[in-house]
Amino acid sequence: MAETSEAVDFSFSEEQEALRSAVRSFMESECPGETCRALFEDDRGFTDAIWNQVVALGWTGLLVPEAQGGLGLGLVDLVVVMEEMGRVPFPGPFFSSSVLTTLAVRALGLEEQLASLASGESRGSVALEETGHGDVVDRVRTRASRKTGRWLLHGSKPIVIDGHTADWVLVVARTQNGLGTFLVESPEAQAIPTWDLTRKIASMEFDGTDARPVGFNGDHTALWRRVVDDACIALCAELIGSSERAYQLAVDYAKNRVQFGRPIASFQVIKHKAVDMLRKLELSRVGTHYAAWASDVDDPIRAEAAAMAKAFVPEAANFIAGECIQIHGGVGFTWDSDAHVHYRKAKQNDLLLGYNGIHRTRVADMVLARV
Repeated sequence: MAETSEAVDFSFSEEQEALRSAVRSFMESECPGETCRALFEDDRGFTDAIWNQVVALGWTGLLVPEAQGGLGLGLVDLVVVMEEMGRVPFPGPFFSSSVLTTLAVRALGLEEQLASLASGESRGSVALEETGHGDVVDRVRTRASRKTGRWLLHGSKPIVIDGHTADWVLVVARTQNGLGTFLVESPEAQAIPTWDLTRKIASMEFDGTDARPVGFNGDHTALWRRVVDDACIALCAELIGSSERAYQLAVDYAKNRVQFGRPIASFQVIKHKAVDMLRKLELSRVGTHYAAWASDVDDPIRAEAAAMAKAFVPEAANFIAGECIQIHGGVGFTWDSDAHVHYRKAKQNDLLLGYNGIHRTRVADMVLARV
């Protein structure tokens, strides 16, 4: 995307469109439907063969600076990749390690871990979310205390994306100085069942667990708010791809399904559903692309744009995927259709890093603060 003196051009560059084509081609050849479905019941949720290809293509270092062996790209470029991955939808730890963890490691200035993530030498995850309500950063209750020169963690992290397959985890915990960040090697995490069959979740318990503090001295609250904002944009981009696919599935089915002697696509009620789905999809796309651009240029409205995207896009994706199932009828709930797979992703992405209502409240707070 380019900015001029008159307006912002929200079309993608030739390089970004080439990246999109490369990702789509890879997904079509290496991750067809039967491959992804085979991983739904797999505890890891991915294969080393596919992950090694992702590493070889350099996508694990997309957000990593060139000095640490990455591509040095930004959120707008990441949006392109996440949209294509959402269309499949692509299973595995790309979001947890190459997006969420990489954003945090980059903000913390951990060059060694950045290089390791980019090269595929290791995979990381983030233990941030806890039970309760409200902002995901504010509700952190896990504590870190120092005893005889060691830092010990006490608390629970029920939602750690791919935590059971990560080589190390960044744990957000409260200290006397506010929020701190601690690195736990070879974490003990227990995989738990979730709605999204393509994204594995684990829980972690800390009862005097040894950890190493990382990053700068002082309160990390602002750092984690920025990481969450940017990660939410990535989740929204993934939902755009998922919603596009759900919309396409619904339209194709409506054109082929014949009832009362004609395709159901000719019925007015189906046309209305398709139009409503497309309207929400396009609004989601514009909002997410704008939020990604605002983050890349560090626009003053960056945080508000991210919150607006996370408030609107998951809700829209739930609607689109739900209407896709309605157009399919009973078959939409069966394994013969991917409609329910996209519905599951929309539901879980809505909850990750704060459901839409939390971010809607954030938008209201930021707008009212200016009045």
